[in-house]
Amino acid sequence: MALTTRASFSISHRLVVYSVAALATLSSPAVFAASEPRASEAPGSDSTELAAMPLEALMQVTVNTASRFDQSVTDAPAAVVVLTAEDIRQFGWRTLAEALASLPGLYVTNDRSYEYLGARGFQRPGDYNSRFLLLIDGMRTNDGVFGQAPIGTDFPLDMDLVKRIEYVPGPGSSVYGANALFGVINVITKNGSDLAGAEAAVAVGSYGEKKARASYGWHGAQGADILLSATSYGRSGQDLHYAAFDTPDQNHGVANRLDYDRAQDFLAKAAYGDFRLSFIYGNRTKGIPDAPYGVVFNAPFSVTDTHSYVDLTYQHALSEGVMLASQLYWGRYDYRMPSVYGPEPDVANVDGSHALWYGADVHATISSIAKHRIVIGTDFARDARLDQYNNNVDPYSQILDDHHSGNRAGVYIEDEITLPASFMLNAGLRYDQQTASGGNLSPRIGLVYKLTPRDTFKLLYGQAYRAPNAYEMYYAVSGTDGQLKNPSLKAEHIATTELVYERAVSDTGRATLSLFHYNARDLISATQDVSGLYIFRNVSRATARGAELAYEQKLAGARLRASYSYQIAHDSNTGAALQNSPRHLAKANLAVPFFANALMTGLEVQCTSPRLAAVGHTGGFCLANLTLGLRRLIRGADLSFSIYNLTDKRYADPVGPGFTQETVAQQSRTFLFKAVYGF
Repeated sequence: MALTTRASFSISHRLVVYSVAALATLSSPAVFAASEPRASEAPGSDSTELAAMPLEALMQVTVNTASRFDQSVTDAPAAVVVLTAEDIRQFGWRTLAEALASLPGLYVTNDRSYEYLGARGFQRPGDYNSRFLLLIDGMRTNDGVFGQAPIGTDFPLDMDLVKRIEYVPGPGSSVYGANALFGVINVITKNGSDLAGAEAAVAVGSYGEKKARASYGWHGAQGADILLSATSYGRSGQDLHYAAFDTPDQNHGVANRLDYDRAQDFLAKAAYGDFRLSFIYGNRTKGIPDAPYGVVFNAPFSVTDTHSYVDLTYQHALSEGVMLASQLYWGRYDYRMPSVYGPEPDVANVDGSHALWYGADVHATISSIAKHRIVIGTDFARDARLDQYNNNVDPYSQILDDHHSGNRAGVYIEDEITLPASFMLNAGLRYDQQTASGGNLSPRIGLVYKLTPRDTFKLLYGQAYRAPNAYEMYYAVSGTDGQLKNPSLKAEHIATTELVYERAVSDTGRATLSLFHYNARDLISATQDVSGLYIFRNVSRATARGAELAYEQKLAGARLRASYSYQIAHDSNTGAALQNSPRHLAKANLAVPFFANALMTGLEVQCTSPRLAAVGHTGGFCLANLTLGLRRLIRGADLSFSIYNLTDKRYADPVGPGFTQETVAQQSRTFLFKAVYGF
């Protein structure tokens, strides 16, 4: 039997070395708000305040993700990037993947099942973004079976509810432990005060795309705050032609009604005093039209991802210089992939997994010691269920029924030290003990030097790790393209060095230059044993080096953000360039207001150089997206019209193992009309 798991996307990956541009520019293009603010962005809200700031002040906006305490983006020991709700609205970003793809050095690959994030030339479809950590309001979302970070339509939040996105590139294990190998993304959601009433949104677009959202927000005394929101999304998709299946008995290569996408999301938040409680639920079913893994072409084939999270936090000042923060969280992820295999007689098969985890984190921030700001803490996580299964349906035949569990415990300390002569030192150290990988020590050090009020240098060094997940260790099926388990896998490790130079060119312009070098070892890769079955082993090493230049300018109400990235990523064992590794990336985002800010235009352009596929290569391409936003046309309402892939560019992405084709064609030009009304 052919390997049927969705996890077989990564069955023969050689490596993923994920690193991100050292970009300290705060990404907040097109920040002019209308003179009549909507209820969802009341005066004093975070997005409105950021929008009103001059560029130089924006660079002093505080972030929390880099060190677990508030610090300006220029002081953070990483090149932190912030995107706001205003950015999301002005550029029409529908998914987290679209938002992240706008940043320097990042690019997204889509195989019409999942979306995968790459950076600095490193991205292998099928690894489910497991080498960086995804947080929602500081809560870990990566599961233990695949280590997945959902960024496409499987992301369980409506982007309209995102207040800001803090992205911290580079190793984050010294603060967060496992999975923070190449970066940390923290998605911060809106509060009831950001809506201050009821809000409804509808959207319609190409190929049957429809979305409806209903939200309600309330804010009272003593920090009392409530937010409730529900979203339903659907897209029928288009019929797609695949030349590899173009035979009379395979519908001449046309997949009918198999590119659909359906999702339901729910968010509930409540706060009072020092407490905050949130519940997040997302269910996504995506049709798979390209018939990977030997399934019958044009037969029913889909994948369903269900995410559930509960998060309770408490934060209290013990004294004037000591702040205590604690968090309790619970998460569940369920995956199911029904399919039909041939040749005749056709066999219906179901592959799936269940992951359930819970944990706690307690840390104290001490600022009462002169010239020091110290964070010291501990956390514990329990993977109560790491279950994987595979079975044929009729007649029933069980192929895999695997059950495991595991623990992770960590202690960490970080100190931000103000030194003489405009120097600042940030040093952190964390130790984790994990069932899947034993003990791991993760240090980080950053030296920040402010040469002048306009010039800042950062010299950064860090180490991070990723523990093997349950799929890599325990998934096992027999037959053609089968897989053996390997419970003796050990953790991957990376060591990074980075130099960042930031220059305030003027009061409204800022440039950033980043030079980087990464070394990764013990990378987990799929190999074949003497029987021809796949097995994951710690065999790969990789290096990356390159440079990135970013520039941001605000002028006469308009905002420009542009970047160019040059990167070289190699397999250290063979010296060969990596697959799906663009040497050049160029991007520009431009937002311009018209008619006293009543009309906002948001144009983004993203260019990617050619990439190697398993066989051959894909051509380079440039994509453009355009969003027009109208305010005050209808009182209390925002209207927008977006065109994605404006020039109808035909291009393709390399795909992972298990696909008949080496590349998959991407979406043609589409349209979306959206209306948001605040009551």
